[in-house]
Amino acid sequence: MAQKKAHEVDGFLARPAQTGTVVLLYGPDKGLVSERGAKFAKLTGLPLDDPFAVLRIEADEIDKDPARLIDEARTISMFGGDRLIWIKNASAQKNLAEAVKNLISEPPQDTYILVEAGDLKKGAALRTNVENGSTAMALPCYSDDARGIDGLIDDVLQANHLQISNDARQFLRLSLGGDRLATRGELEKLCLYARGQQRIELEDVRESVGDVAALSQDEVIDAVLIGDLPKFNIAFDRVVNTGTHPFLLVNSAIRQFSQLQTLRYAMETGNVPAGLVVNSAKPPIFFARKKLVETALGLWSVAALNKVTDRLQRTVLESRQNATLSTAIIRQAFIALTVEAIRNKQRR
Repeated sequence: MAQKKAHEVDGFLARPAQTGTVVLLYGPDKGLVSERGAKFAKLTGLPLDDPFAVLRIEADEIDKDPARLIDEARTISMFGGDRLIWIKNASAQKNLAEAVKNLISEPPQDTYILVEAGDLKKGAALRTNVENGSTAMALPCYSDDARGIDGLIDDVLQANHLQISNDARQFLRLSLGGDRLATRGELEKLCLYARGQQRIELEDVRESVGDVAALSQDEVIDAVLIGDLPKFNIAFDRVVNTGTHPFLLVNSAIRQFSQLQTLRYAMETGNVPAGLVVNSAKPPIFFARKKLVETALGLWSVAALNKVTDRLQRTVLESRQNATLSTAIIRQAFIALTVEAIRNKQRR
């Protein structure tokens, strides 16, 4: 079978490309497919801006006129030398799959064939034809796993002559993934933000990468949990100013207080210290928040947390019944909870 496992693709693309071989890159991560396609094209050594050496063509065009692919593959370059046929946006086109099958059975000389496709399911004609071909290779491209993200982080930071702390790397890893081009874009943005430094720290990542509004939402709830009123006011205003509806904050607060309630119950019934229940929490608590959650567990009892849940549920109802005052209603509820955390702190 002419195919590689997902973790073997980068190793395959580290070797020089071979003419006459049909290479199919496919998968749900369009950015990764595109990036690896560009890497393969570069390995051919051809001038990619030379239209006589490189033909870029849409898959739909081949599907409408499948004979064109055969003709182009057999065409000798005007000035001699190798050529690259680079087919984009392939999917379930039947005629394209058949044309590729014919090309595999009689591979052209001095021509590289590269096909970029979307998420082809097992049994799709194009994927099957390539996997069964003796002069073809199918390369799956799936969203980055932890190892792939770490490798990309290292590549981009090394190119920008930057190092990164362990805490910053962990936070960065959790903030990335999904689409390769989007991930690379976030990393390039981080390097630009850290220009002039030698080392990227946790705060650099928090300020640069990902959804600032989402980070601000976490800051709002964290301030409520530990009774930090000045920080609450700043973070709440920041969320509102980004256009995020405060109702989303209430949802987040319900989830986080419910988790705190579960952890506190484990402490009280099992006589377990806060640090132990935090470390064994499921789902795991992000490392940067562990200390804060431990602090919050010391401020809120199970009985108090039961009342918080009821208070937040009432806030949801009141904000829906008075939509024009929803922001003020939600702010007031959070201030009341923050003040309660402050009082709990003073009683310790």
